[in-house]
Amino acid sequence: MEHRHHRLLAVFAFAILFALLSAGSVSAAGFALIEQSVSGLGTAFSGGAAIAEDASTIYYNPAGLTRLSGPQVISGVHVIVPYAQFHNQGSYYMALPGHPLIAGNDGGDAGGAVPIPNFYFSTRINDRLYAGLGINAPFGLQTNYDSGWVGRYHALKSDLMTININPSVAYKVTDQLSVGAGVSAQYIKATLTNAVDFTTIMTGILHAYSPQPDGFASLTGDSWGYGYNFGLLYEFTPQTRAGLAFRSKVKQKLTGDVTFAGVPGFITSNTPLFQNCSISAFLDLPASASASFVHQFNSQWTVMADITWTQWDSFNELRIKFANPYQPDSVVTTDWRNTFRYSIGAQYAPVDRLTLKTGIAYDQTPIRSAQYRTPRIPDNSRFWTAVGVNYKVSNSVSVDAGYAHLFVADPSTNKADPVEDVTRGALQGYWDANVNIASVQVKVLF
Repeated sequence: MEHRHHRLLAVFAFAILFALLSAGSVSAAGFALIEQSVSGLGTAFSGGAAIAEDASTIYYNPAGLTRLSGPQVISGVHVIVPYAQFHNQGSYYMALPGHPLIAGNDGGDAGGAVPIPNFYFSTRINDRLYAGLGINAPFGLQTNYDSGWVGRYHALKSDLMTININPSVAYKVTDQLSVGAGVSAQYIKATLTNAVDFTTIMTGILHAYSPQPDGFASLTGDSWGYGYNFGLLYEFTPQTRAGLAFRSKVKQKLTGDVTFAGVPGFITSNTPLFQNCSISAFLDLPASASASFVHQFNSQWTVMADITWTQWDSFNELRIKFANPYQPDSVVTTDWRNTFRYSIGAQYAPVDRLTLKTGIAYDQTPIRSAQYRTPRIPDNSRFWTAVGVNYKVSNSVSVDAGYAHLFVADPSTNKADPVEDVTRGALQGYWDANVNIASVQVKVLF
């Protein structure tokens, strides 16, 4: 028994260290990441709040912990590969005489492969009470364009990552009804860079055309925020169950610094603008709610479905405030809307140790129209196709693997707000976009 406890603590400590050191950022729908379970990827996460097949239920519905017997540890990683290639369609300088076209390339592929790990631990305290811990990355984005691209004044690099630490408990009220809840301590870090159009700025100051080399701005900030989640799981029969789950909004106040480079001498010697200083920004990470259904026809076939709502209207702008009182706020209006995600899936177990999975999903974008689509998040609605497999290596060890391809409707942009985009230029064009996801996880029972 003592050896078993030592082994459990060693795996537990290693998995926490792995998750904390490896958590990264990624381009995703909006910037929420549903990829919190490799076992769920194969069905396009279609049974999330009701499937409760392993400890990853901590994220999707903590009430599902009551379906797990004995301690278990899961460590998994998703390699997410978004592709986003821009095609310029006449982007132009808004404030220069004659509105000349912006010179530059199309930015290359703004995506790139990023690993996203997660870790879960669960245990039964007694016949009614269960507990667990999840460490994951529920939000993230990453885009990175070539330095000379036509949208460089809007964005070059955008990198947002989160780490969410989510202890949870569940209680079996009756043989049919279980409830669960958890709290979240969530860390966020963001880096944003872009070129600065000093030709337009200097022309406006001098009231005459004044060609200038581009400058550069780099903003970094981080924050801790706190939230909660809860869920219900009801088993109509041993073969049929439904789940409801909710995750709260998490309010973040990022603080950090801005660094400017390449500022013309006239500005540095005659104005207080473009001085390095501290910055702050508020960001509300959205609430979400899910309803899921699972039915097992027989020992081989199981079907499932899910609807998930996300409250994206909490993200109506990205406003960065500068400690320098002479530097005006940097504002990007987003005006996002609430969205739904719909998914269905199936599992087939041809033999005792092997389960095959497949699923499809439709995921709405929160972006209302091309005028609100920033190149930092070139998102659009997408259709998921997914497959997966679970193999039980032994009575205590199993492996899951999954793959999904996301067909993204080509996002277009027409960023030309006469106030906030006047020095960024009018960005007009569209992206070829898609996403590939490959994942693997190991589950160990103790």
